[in-house]
Amino acid sequence: MFSARARLPSRRLGARLASSASDAKILVVGGGSGGLSVANQIYDRFKAAGKPLNAGDVAIIDPADNHYYQPGWTLVGAGLKKKTDFIRPLPSLVPSHITLISDRVKTFSPTSSSVTTASGRSISYDSLVVAAGIKINWEGIQGLPQALMNSASGVSSIYSYETCDKVWADIESLRSGNAIFTQPAGVVKCAGAPQKIMWMAWDRYRRTNRSAKVHVDFYTGMPTMFSVKKYSEALDALRIGRGVGGFFTHNLVSIDDANHKATFKKGDGSTVSVDYTVLHVTPPMGPLDFIKESPIADSAGWVNVDPATLRHVNPDFGNIWALGDCSSLPTSKTAAAITAQAPVLSENLFSVMDTGKVSTAAYDGYTSCPLLTGYNELMLAEFKYGLEPKESFAAQFDQAKSNRLFYHLKKDLFPWAYWNYMVKGRWYGNKGPFRPKYA
Repeated sequence: MFSARARLPSRRLGARLASSASDAKILVVGGGSGGLSVANQIYDRFKAAGKPLNAGDVAIIDPADNHYYQPGWTLVGAGLKKKTDFIRPLPSLVPSHITLISDRVKTFSPTSSSVTTASGRSISYDSLVVAAGIKINWEGIQGLPQALMNSASGVSSIYSYETCDKVWADIESLRSGNAIFTQPAGVVKCAGAPQKIMWMAWDRYRRTNRSAKVHVDFYTGMPTMFSVKKYSEALDALRIGRGVGGFFTHNLVSIDDANHKATFKKGDGSTVSVDYTVLHVTPPMGPLDFIKESPIADSAGWVNVDPATLRHVNPDFGNIWALGDCSSLPTSKTAAAITAQAPVLSENLFSVMDTGKVSTAAYDGYTSCPLLTGYNELMLAEFKYGLEPKESFAAQFDQAKSNRLFYHLKKDLFPWAYWNYMVKGRWYGNKGPFRPKYA
């Protein structure tokens, strides 16, 4: 019912197709953050090497009419921005030298280097990059889709364009009662977001003299506040100091919106029902079905790539690559992770197509989670594989403490950098607009 990117009927086929024997020299599946960024970087990498590709050699396949800056939905839920600030027509973001194919991949045929689309078209490629995102399982919580459609339910979520403004409406209308915020067990995109919106709501109630009448609780299927010990300890101390209830290994399984009750399954298998006045839900997530059912997936359903090179681990599928939420990379699924992955992937893909071998470029798992902890304050969590901090401002700040500078990075700089640099392939992780150099 709700989706991360709208999947509307096809309206536009790409203006160009590759002029070679293949339909596309390099086919990118997905026109989201990862797809747009890496498609542009691949084209630019060949050009920088003095081996420019022809117009149409790089193609993106995606049926969406629109593209969204999803990290902005938390700002919408907090009343800081309008959701229309974070939407653009997808064709407007694809340069003329890259083909946009408005269709959906249905099946992968890696042995023949081709894909079949929902319209029945077969598209072959020399190299394939999968950047298709993640599936949001709205139906995974009984009663959730109906509750989100009910304006009186008190149930909302920042995880869709359709519902992110309902979050602010519910937060702002609450005068007294129980405000509950949830996070499921397992993988979700931007694992800090479920509590970002909680902290913003808590601060809003404090600033408007409602905190004495509103009780805030965090119910999470995870055992701790955050996966990285340093930030988890700081967030738990913040939770305790602010009087926010913490219920760990509590997984939301059903909602009775008529009676404003939420039922959670605990770690021991038992269930507990809780009364809520407003309920912010982070739905469970997982791999997309068309990837999960394909030969390029691992046992969990993610595109099975090497964690350093981003190339498929099966040597028979050596012309397949993946990044972002759909990949098996063992790091958090964030836009920041994509900015660090894309230059590594584009460098290695270029090297393989040019020399037959991967380059020295290696992804170390860098990702970032800008954790809003209130208005004018943010904790900037940055880490790499092994859940080890990899901080950009460690010499200047203790990044386990919130400050206002980090807040303005999230609120003002990052959205600007996204539209002006990242989707154009010109933002490179914690190096910003400066492309990494590889030996």
